[in-house]
Amino acid sequence: MSERAVLHMKGRILVGPDEVRDELWVVGGRISYDRPAGARDVRTVDGWVLPGLVDAHCHVGLDRHGAVPEDVAEKQALTDRDAGALLLRDAGSPSDTRWIDDRDDLPKIVRAGRHIARTRRYIRNYAWEVEPEDLTAYVAQEARRGDGWVKLVGDWIDRDLGDLSACWPRGAVEAAIAEAHRLGARVTAHCFAEDSLRDLVEAGIDCVEHATGLTDETIPLFAERGVAIVPTLVNIATFPALADGGESRFPRWSAHMRRLHERRYDTVRSAYDAGIPVFVGTDAGGTLPHGLAADEVAELARAGIPAVEALAAGTWAARKWLGRPGLEEGAPADLVVYGSDPRADLRVLADPRRVVLNGRVVA
Repeated sequence: MSERAVLHMKGRILVGPDEVRDELWVVGGRISYDRPAGARDVRTVDGWVLPGLVDAHCHVGLDRHGAVPEDVAEKQALTDRDAGALLLRDAGSPSDTRWIDDRDDLPKIVRAGRHIARTRRYIRNYAWEVEPEDLTAYVAQEARRGDGWVKLVGDWIDRDLGDLSACWPRGAVEAAIAEAHRLGARVTAHCFAEDSLRDLVEAGIDCVEHATGLTDETIPLFAERGVAIVPTLVNIATFPALADGGESRFPRWSAHMRRLHERRYDTVRSAYDAGIPVFVGTDAGGTLPHGLAADEVAELARAGIPAVEALAAGTWAARKWLGRPGLEEGAPADLVVYGSDPRADLRVLADPRRVVLNGRVVA
């Protein structure tokens, strides 16, 4: 396809869950709903068109051991792209992936900088490991390095307790979140368990990752404050195996992880029913492979979220939440074409017919 070629998308253009158009044009890499005058080199693509999928929790440039070389990070990004995920929120990485911004064939990334964890309370080689008195300074540092987000590790296993516990005292997170907000960044936190959630929400946090520890006491608080969750259910599916592996050393932790796993669908459905914003994220890049956004949409539906709302959590609503455009006039043409209506059958998301990024058919 030449640089001057015009794409003509025909079929059903899903601008929103209830807003459907019959066609759009891609001119100079951007979306137009007006037929371009004098276009000669026109390529027509038929199908059901969605804005590029969103994976709002992944880790480009990271594997189970820490930072990876650029060629590995490139493969991770390409895997997401070819699966239709064209907007990624990188929820913590020790790698500098700014070079991806110069590649118009790779997904767009919204970065949260590097994880910030309590000393010896997270996965080795992943995070800045600091004590509470240094938390605000590190949050300020990552707020300046990121793209409007900062990522805390809110809880992790305490080896002395033999179970999950909160990593930060209330005063430390209040000061750190206030500083992030002053610098124009939102804050999210990794949280599996129950006991860190109230302090984080009352301190002003914007989002919680995983959120398996939500209860009848904290769900109304999240809803009242408008705190979003990214459940990463495809990652929570690994909890039983993790529990089996830690059984001999940390039986209390293992039992806790199994309970969190057993109630995961009820937790997500209760959060959705309460009005908590829920978004698609996979946690790819640590131990999970990339390219799982469609699987996570299916998991949200399995938890009881209506299919169209689960789809929105990985498309229209997620893009709005991250401040990025969808299929709007003049927006970058980042879109995915399917053979049938994904609103009617979410399984369609796993089989994109065409992937268009910055106006070019890339897959």
